[in-house]
Amino acid sequence: MSGNVADSAVSPTSPAQTIPADLSGQMLELDEDDDLEVFSKDTTNTDAGSFNASMQTSPGSMINQYKFDEEDEEEEPGAKDIFITVDNPESHITTIETFITYRVVTKTTRGEFDSPEYEVRRRYQDFLWLRGRLEEAHPTLIVHPLPEKFVMKGMVERFNDDFIETRRTALHRFLNRIAEHPILSCNEDFKIFLSAQAWELTSHKKQGPGFLSRMGETVRAVAASVRGVKNRPEEFNSIQDYVEAFSQKMTSLDRITQRIVKEEREYLEEMKEYAPTYTLWSGSEEELAEPLKGVANCLDRCFQETEEQVRQLSDCLAPTLHEYVLCTDTLKAVLRRRDNMQAELEAKNEALAGKRADRDALKEEIDKLEDRVEWANNALKGDWSRWQRSMRSDLKEAFVSSAQKNVDYYEKCLSVWESFLLSMRSEVGEVDQQAGGDS
Repeated sequence: MSGNVADSAVSPTSPAQTIPADLSGQMLELDEDDDLEVFSKDTTNTDAGSFNASMQTSPGSMINQYKFDEEDEEEEPGAKDIFITVDNPESHITTIETFITYRVVTKTTRGEFDSPEYEVRRRYQDFLWLRGRLEEAHPTLIVHPLPEKFVMKGMVERFNDDFIETRRTALHRFLNRIAEHPILSCNEDFKIFLSAQAWELTSHKKQGPGFLSRMGETVRAVAASVRGVKNRPEEFNSIQDYVEAFSQKMTSLDRITQRIVKEEREYLEEMKEYAPTYTLWSGSEEELAEPLKGVANCLDRCFQETEEQVRQLSDCLAPTLHEYVLCTDTLKAVLRRRDNMQAELEAKNEALAGKRADRDALKEEIDKLEDRVEWANNALKGDWSRWQRSMRSDLKEAFVSSAQKNVDYYEKCLSVWESFLLSMRSEVGEVDQQAGGDS
C-alpha cells in the first residue's frame, strides 16, 4: 500500500519554447462579453519570419515544444515529508442519514508522529472541521478550499459514482495542499486528523473553543467589518483588485467549460444512434453497402475518441477551473480577516487619541494588536506569492493537458476519415479499370 501521491509533472520533450509565466495576466484582459473567446491566438507565434524549414509544425510537435518555467517545476529535494492518499470510499446508511467515508493513508518521516504510517477513515464533515480549525489558527494563511457540500449544477444523484470520485479527488488534493504547506502542515489539528481513530477525533473536536468564545470572535469581526479600514496598505489594495478580476474571469471560464461539457455529452448521446443508422441502411442498399459500413465504422471510432475527449475535459480541466473559482472565495475571506484586524487596531488607536479609556491598558492592547497585524500582513504576503506559483502551475498543467488531448483527438479522427477516403478511392479506381477493360 503506497502513500506516495506526489502529483505527476508534465515533462516536455523539446525546450524550444516557454509558456508565458503569467497566464493570469492574459486572462484578466477578457471582457465578459467575449467569454467565448478565452483561448485567443498568439500572433507572435505565427509570424512568417519566425519559421524555418527545420522547425516541426505539426500540432503534436508544437505541443511538445512548450515547457513550464523551471522555477515552477523544481522542488526542494527532501522538502516533502508527508505523503497522503485519499481513496476507497464507502457508503454508510443509518436510520437518520446516509454518508460516505474515505480512507486516508498517511506516510511520513516527521518525528512528531508516533508512527511512520497511519490509516484512518474520514467523512466530509471531518474535512470541514479540519479546514475550520486551520482558518481559526491561521486567519491570514490561504487554506485550500473543499468541494461544495451539495451537488453542483449539472450533476445528478448526490452519491453517484462520478460525484463520489470527483469529491474524493478534491479531498485528496486538499490534504496534500496542506501537507505541502510549511506552516499548515505543522498544525496539531492536522496531525490529529491524520492519525487519530474515529472516537479519538470525536473527543478532540469537543475540546475546541466554546460557543461564547466563537460568538465573541464573530461579534468583533462584524464590528470591525462595519467600521471598515481607513488606511489599507497599497499592496493589499493591489491584491484585492487582482482577486476581484481573477474571480470574474475564472467564474466565466468555469461557466463556459461546464456548458461545453454538457453539450458534448448531449452530442455523444446523438452519436450513439448515428453509426447504427448507417449499418442498418447498408442492409437494404446492396450497391452502397461497403461505403455505408465504412462510414458507420468511422463514426463508431470517432465516437470512442469523442467520449475520451469529454472525459478528459470533465475530469481534468473543468475541476481545476472550478477549484480556483472556490479559491477566489477563500482569498476574499482571508483579505476580509486581515482588514478586520487592521480595523480593530485603528479603532483602538482612535480611542487612545481621544483619551476615552485607560491609556496604559489600552496602549498594551494596541501593542499586541500591532504585532498581530504585522504578523498577519507578513503571513498573507508570503502565502500570496506561494499561492500564485501554485495556481499558475496548476492552470498551465491543465491547459497543456487539455491542448494535448485535443490534438490527439483531432489527429485520430482525421486518420480515421483519411483511411476511409483512401479505401473509397481504391474501390473507385478498380471499378474504373474494370469499366475500361469491358469497353
